[in-house]
Amino acid sequence: MHEAGQAAWSAIAQEFSGIGDPEAAARVAVRLGMAALLAGLIGYERERRGKPAGLRTHMLVSLGAALFVLASLQAGMRIGDLSRVLQGVVAGIGFLGAGAIIKSSSRYLVKGLTTAATIWLAAALGAACGMGSETTALAATVFGLLILAALRVLERRLERPGRRSRRRPLQRAGVPAASRARRRPANCQRASGGKKLR
Repeated sequence: MHEAGQAAWSAIAQEFSGIGDPEAAARVAVRLGMAALLAGLIGYERERRGKPAGLRTHMLVSLGAALFVLASLQAGMRIGDLSRVLQGVVAGIGFLGAGAIIKSSSRYLVKGLTTAATIWLAAALGAACGMGSETTALAATVFGLLILAALRVLERRLERPGRRSRRRPLQRAGVPAASRARRRPANCQRASGGKKLR
């Protein structure tokens, strides 16, 4: 019984042997922490806009992707084999991002595409941090925030109410053509005497 206990304790000590190395422990903490932090910035922007996938979702996606990559590297997996791990992560995130996309009854109205794209970006940030490319992940985070925040102002300027046609909102709302025909302005309707009102 005593020998079995010693064997079990030796196995546990070997499993956690990496913690004894301060350099390895610091590397793991920095990579996982940066993955969660950078994706948290993207998630905070989504949370502030009231989107369905917010701060915690983006942080968990990035942390999971970083863990997949980091654990594979620690196990001694080569870069060529690591590409298969990355392919699996990307495919899995595609299913998660598809859950954020909402298709309404109108063929012109689809919501959640940007949120799905940010979830995909969060996974990429986590994979980059897991491989030790924190600088690249930081640059990608800055570009992502610029796209989400700064380009929103440009979109609003391009979509001024004066530039939109009157028929486009009806088409986007899914109103049939017959309903649009009934919604003619009052000056086009004929009076009871048969004359057009001006």
